[in-house]
Amino acid sequence: MKNNLQPVLGMILKGYPRISETFISNEILLLEQMGIRVRIFSMRHPRESFCHKSVRRIQAQVDYLPTELYEDFARLLLPAVLQAMRWPGRFRTALNKAGERFARTHSMGTIKHLLQGCYLANLLHHSPDVVHLHAHFAHSPTSVALFGSIMADIPFSFTGHAKDIYTQNRDQLREKINMAELVVTCTGYNKQFLRKLAPNTCTPVHRVYHGIDLSLFHNANCRRKPKPPYRILTVARMTAKKGIDTILESLVLLKNRGIDFSYSLIGDGDERDMVMGKIIALGLQEHCRWLGTLPHEQVIKELEQADVFVLGCRVARNGDRDGIPNVLVESLAMGLPAVGTTVSALPEIIRPGETGLLAEPDNPVGLAEALFEMLTNTGLRENCIHQGHKLVAGHFNNRLLIRDLAAIYQQAIPGLARPDQQS
Repeated sequence: MKNNLQPVLGMILKGYPRISETFISNEILLLEQMGIRVRIFSMRHPRESFCHKSVRRIQAQVDYLPTELYEDFARLLLPAVLQAMRWPGRFRTALNKAGERFARTHSMGTIKHLLQGCYLANLLHHSPDVVHLHAHFAHSPTSVALFGSIMADIPFSFTGHAKDIYTQNRDQLREKINMAELVVTCTGYNKQFLRKLAPNTCTPVHRVYHGIDLSLFHNANCRRKPKPPYRILTVARMTAKKGIDTILESLVLLKNRGIDFSYSLIGDGDERDMVMGKIIALGLQEHCRWLGTLPHEQVIKELEQADVFVLGCRVARNGDRDGIPNVLVESLAMGLPAVGTTVSALPEIIRPGETGLLAEPDNPVGLAEALFEMLTNTGLRENCIHQGHKLVAGHFNNRLLIRDLAAIYQQAIPGLARPDQQS
């Protein structure tokens, strides 16, 4: 380590901060609290005008990479030229790798990621304390990390989540796994998929769940007995994989049975117009309210007031699917029983009859039955409240999980703060 500098973990993010990625900001904050120095390299500026409180406590320096290939070409080109002159061998290796990857997908994104990797390596040339790159999400952030790793001659790793794993070219993803120092993913389902994708790799693949701060969720055993109108809640981005249309169809079935309820939807996304149109088409206007994107503190208040949390997750046509949504973990932590589908890793946290109920995806009848049962079966509710909170406390406590993650980093990066070095 040059000049005996304390090693820094370079974190490459798609955007920072992002209101929908609380788990990433919480992870960075907890790593810092354990004495691990982090520097953030973001590929985009924030989309929202507000952020979670945890973000304001993060000390890490933040650098924003040029975002657009054409608009930022001049800013991207000069660092690439400098790197080619400074390290011609590394540049040639990176260029050859870009050629191989472009031949697979014919995506101009490969060229942008190569140039962003050169821009990143130029920053790292002046920051020898950054000794490892870790990308959150296996698609473009990991592509930038791969090229930055080649140009800066330092190892990289990545965390795979959901869409980033299942929608990208599998040869590209397999190559990233093979080239990485290590891979982290947030569900057992994902780990199994990645191991099958690269069965002969020497790269270790670790499952570390996204934990939550249990101190924020303290209403597990004081929830009121539900009564009409039942309060049903969904917190989700409006995308195909969330199955919000299936939820709405299940609500119509409840309405037709004479069940009085109110449905609250928190979130936004590409399918907003479709969702709003479907609410009107199904005649659910008087039963539904859309709250848009909310800060975490307000989401917690909605969780406190709800009687059941519901997700209609499915595998989208492009292969996209959920992992374990953080808000689902928060729901169980607050004693709010959950209903979901059998898709992906949801059964790892919603255990039928134990911590919640599941229906098959795209099955509004099954989802309606599960909702009705969870709202009206007192014994089932009480058991799910107790067992759900117990499961989250035992397996999703972020202060325990961050120690596991820190230990993984510490083993791969000599000189990082040890997991037991709490600040």
